[in-house]
Order: sequence, then C-alpha cells, then structure tokens
Amino acid sequence: MLQKPPYTITEKAADYLAKIVETVTRLEFGTGFKRDIRLHRENRVRTIHSSLAIEGNSLTLGEVTAVIEGKVVAGKQTEIKEVKNAYEAYDKIMTFDPYAIGDFLKAHKLMTEGLVKESGKFRSGDVGVFDGDKAVHVGARPQFVPQLIEDLFWWAKSSELHTVLKSAILHYEIETIHPFADGNGRMGRLWQTLLLAKWNAIFAWIPMESVLYQNRPQYYQAIEDARKAADSGVFIEFTLSAIFDIITLQEKHQVKRKDKRQVELSNAQLAALKALESKNLSRKEIFAIIGMHGDSRSFKRNIEPLLVDGLIEMTVPDKPNSRLQKYRLTAKGKTIMSACP
Repeated sequence: MLQKPPYTITEKAADYLAKIVETVTRLEFGTGFKRDIRLHRENRVRTIHSSLAIEGNSLTLGEVTAVIEGKVVAGKQTEIKEVKNAYEAYDKIMTFDPYAIGDFLKAHKLMTEGLVKESGKFRSGDVGVFDGDKAVHVGARPQFVPQLIEDLFWWAKSSELHTVLKSAILHYEIETIHPFADGNGRMGRLWQTLLLAKWNAIFAWIPMESVLYQNRPQYYQAIEDARKAADSGVFIEFTLSAIFDIITLQEKHQVKRKDKRQVELSNAQLAALKALESKNLSRKEIFAIIGMHGDSRSFKRNIEPLLVDGLIEMTVPDKPNSRLQKYRLTAKGKTIMSACP
C-alpha cells in the first residue's frame, strides 16, 4: 500500500484554507483581476525575480524586467540565463500536468538548460544543503529518487485532500527529496504554483514567490522545523499564510485601482456611458455622440477601459469584430451613472 507523506493539517492551516477560498472567489468574480493583463505581466516578472533571488540571483526587479523584454543587461551571463529559462518555464506552466513525471522533468529542463549538466534528469549523485561545512539537509540517495517522486505524484493525484493543501505538501516533499542536482527550490515553488493554477487559473498570475522571498528566514525555518518534526504541518501553515497574504494584497490593489478609475473617468468616457443609458450603440454611434474620431487609438483610450472595468459590455461577446457588434451598459455601469450628478 502506498504510504502518504507525513503531514498534519492544523486548525490554523484549516482556517487559512477557508480564508484563501473566500478571498480567491472575491478576487476572481468581484474585481477586474482576471482581465488585468498588465498586472499579470508585472506579477509574472515578480514571480521570476523572487524565485531566483531566493537562490542567490543578484539581478534586480528592473534588470529581470529588462531581460524578459529582450534588452541588454550588464550582469552575469548565468544569472541572465536563469531569468530567460525561468520565464520560459512559467510561460508554459498551464501546459504541464502536475502529476506527470515527464512534465516534471520537462519543466526542470526548461528551468535549468545550459546551467546544469543533468538538466531535465533526476540526479545521479548524492546532494545536500550546507551551511558552511555543516550539512543542513541531505537528499534521498539517487537510486531511490525516481520511485520517491513517482509515489509522491501518485499519492497527490489520488488524494482527495484540497489542492491548496496538496500544493504545499508537494512543495515541501520536493525540497526534501531533492530530486535534482540543482534547481530543487525553483521546482518546488513552480510545482506549488502549478497545482494552485490547476485549481484556479488566476494563480498562474499570483506572485506567491514574492512573499516567500520577503520572508526568507521564516521560509527556511519552516522547512527546517518540518524536517525536525518529520511532518510538513508547520510548512503547510507557513505556505498557506503566504498565499493568503499575496491574494489579499492583490484584492486590495484591485479595489484601490477600481476606486481610482471611477474617480478618473474622463469627460468622453462619462459622455459614452451617458449615451448608453438609453440604448445599445455601435462603436461608430458612440463616437458620433461624443464628438470624436473613432480610430483604434481613441477606442483604446476611451472605450476599452470601460470594457476592462466592466462598466460596459459587448452585445456579441463571442465575435468582438462582428459588424453587428454593439455596446451596452452593465449593472456596474448603471450604478456608476446613478451616482453621477
């Protein structure tokens, strides 16, 4: 019989799980987070910067952004390569099956190609984590690694435990088994994010790694305490607290941006909303009423933000470029207009 990993779900962890589920629901359905493409890009850069910085990469957030944008950066070539590799791995995150060993190895190859000899392969030698000359943790013997990962993934796939809890356990177990010669920390964090994103796709754009980076001493301590206890309970608690912190921050950011946008509606946008109060209008009709040329630049500046904020919607959403396309005020838009003098 397959043995499950040793873990305890504490009351604190259960409480965090409930709060996470509630907050994610608000973030997904009560804010514009899912449509905030610019924020998604910014968060992806934060994720990559933080996960690599935990491992000692010295590039700043600005430099990581520049590397991803294809700009020339004065830095160590290995660190620049780490950024490019991590970007490719996270870019393909939703194509991976979190319970497939082949995908696990494929992701490791993307993450470490050109950086380590055994890229995309389980290690062939012993490995450990050292503090100076002192061994803090020694990974499993190499001959046992493939079976340990297979058992771990089989347990995770068959377990009815909530995915958020499973994601923390897999993160910890990957760190403990240490299946690779290098890149174990990066893979543990990537795989936790993957499981979370398979539970709810918005997690592909949530920079959980940034909280782990900001709380590195507590992160390391949680791993060490879990190892001493031979139980990942304390690590589950810590990781769930990090997830809760970052999604709460994302929600606050969305609320703040929403309030700011509502205050900063331009005269042209207010006129467009006013026109849509009485009937549905085409793009051409809207611009005729507000007295502007309806070119793509004007549309992007004046109408697209109303769509993104959910103040208006398309009457033919499945075919954005339909000749029959018109726009109408949403319930949210009507609420905004009822508050206007």
